[in-house]
Amino acid sequence: MIAATLRIQDGHPPRSWWGRLVGTSPLSADSTSWFRGAVGEIAVGQILGRLGPDWTVLHAVPVGAGTSDIDHVLIGPAGVFTLNTKNHAGKKVWLAEHSILIDGHKQHYLRHARHEASRAAKRLSAAVGEAVPVTPVLVLIGPKQLTIKQRPADVRVVTDRELLRWLKRRRPILTPQQAARITAAAVVPGTWHDNPAPPKDPVELQERFAELRASVRSARLRRGLWQFGGTTAVLTLLVGAEPFRTVLSAF
Repeated sequence: MIAATLRIQDGHPPRSWWGRLVGTSPLSADSTSWFRGAVGEIAVGQILGRLGPDWTVLHAVPVGAGTSDIDHVLIGPAGVFTLNTKNHAGKKVWLAEHSILIDGHKQHYLRHARHEASRAAKRLSAAVGEAVPVTPVLVLIGPKQLTIKQRPADVRVVTDRELLRWLKRRRPILTPQQAARITAAAVVPGTWHDNPAPPKDPVELQERFAELRASVRSARLRRGLWQFGGTTAVLTLLVGAEPFRTVLSAF
């Protein structure tokens, strides 16, 4: 999602000086949801980095013939997993066997998670030469409340806080040799995409996204200052407290 966010954002005109002053978000309407998703992916990626050397973690795996990708693919002693991350920080989530609601609105996340796992299983099985079962996992980022009526039988639904513990508690089902064969196939771009593009520099993408994220934070701060502190707080931030007091003392 990082690459997609930056690609969409590149087509958005920069803010005016007034927009920057009052804290208008640098994000376009089209890139806002992608940005939230990318922030969630990064958070989950950091969690997965603590799994240890027995696990292989692939991020933003392009799959198929188009631009769709799988947020994370995991290969380890406990098997193969596809992770679909959804950033709904502060939202109320209601979960049943066949449906999921976010603040009362039905979403198709369970179906999408199943579809991703099915695609991954098909492509990995073809590359390895034997059946490779894949477990779909839906990771909810920071929900305010999670109400579970009934858990789905075929999709594991966990929050970001539960994810690491849940993975580490899975019993081993793959031998080191099996995991190595699957990993060797998974790291080949052609396993996933019909026409894989040259890989982009991950460092450059991360640096550009970090700059965008800092700009979003700065804009949020400025909006807060206008809302809660008014013009005085904003001018104090821009010109410094001491010069501003000097100006006031002249009146």
